[in-house]
Amino acid sequence: MIFEAKNIHKSYHNHVALNDVSLSVEPQTIFGLLGPNGAGKTSLIRIVNQITAPDSGEIIINGERLNPKHIEDIGYLPEERGLYKKMQIGEQAMYLAQLKGMSKSDAKRELLQWFEKFEIGNWWNKKVEELSKGMAQKVQFITTVLHKPKILILDEPFSGFDPINANLIKSEIMKLKDEGATIFLSTHNMGSVEEICDNIALINSSKKVLDGKVSDIKKEYSKNVYEIDFKGNMIGFANALWTNYELIEKESFDNDNHRATVKILGDNSLNNLLSTLISEEVELKQVNEIIPTMSEIFIEVVNTNNELTSKN
Repeated sequence: MIFEAKNIHKSYHNHVALNDVSLSVEPQTIFGLLGPNGAGKTSLIRIVNQITAPDSGEIIINGERLNPKHIEDIGYLPEERGLYKKMQIGEQAMYLAQLKGMSKSDAKRELLQWFEKFEIGNWWNKKVEELSKGMAQKVQFITTVLHKPKILILDEPFSGFDPINANLIKSEIMKLKDEGATIFLSTHNMGSVEEICDNIALINSSKKVLDGKVSDIKKEYSKNVYEIDFKGNMIGFANALWTNYELIEKESFDNDNHRATVKILGDNSLNNLLSTLISEEVELKQVNEIIPTMSEIFIEVVNTNNELTSKN
């Protein structure tokens, strides 16, 4: 593992921000750090960046306990952007690159390449206050990844971008992963989580309540519901279901072509359902399992966790 958080606990006065949170992250993956506002994500990010320290527990990076030298291995893009508005853009980018240990010549060469890629080359001598929000975010993204850190922590990196530039940032994140970076993605954009995250952890009310591979979690929370397109008689289709299945929704396109949403009950399988439906009255055209989205899973897990917490 390139990163491990072991039993992290953090409190501020009477507020528990993190309660025995443990995470393991494999190298060269994109790890989604998810949770409602105030769940504890930012507290964990601040600990990893050594802005604050845990009350107990430890962070391990590449087998070593977190220490000041790891600052060079980490790139952090905060949700609240922090560029100096009165400085020239190129001057500020050079300054930030050299803070991360890059030489002046290497920084200048790499920055010019990034500025050209992001189509902001002609803004080198302009001041940050002249930039739109999206363009300023591009600059900060560049300064975050420029020194090629082993671990990238990106907090809401798509916020404020139009779809074209959001896709540009997603593409660059995937390239950074392919080049060896391990990336923490803290976001409320569940669509982006489904698109690019390999694994996730969901923190709610200071505790980790869910973690694992995105694909495994989606399968785990599937409801055994299928969308079925068929040709034939809708009444005959519905009658065939009996008590082993639930007809949730139905739609007819004409007298012969229909779509139905069916939930399999009990220990019955998809094969059982198909065997039940195949008849002279029903010709199956297409069967697709309805897999819950990460947004639906997020809401279900958080609501369930909140209900359990309120009862205790």
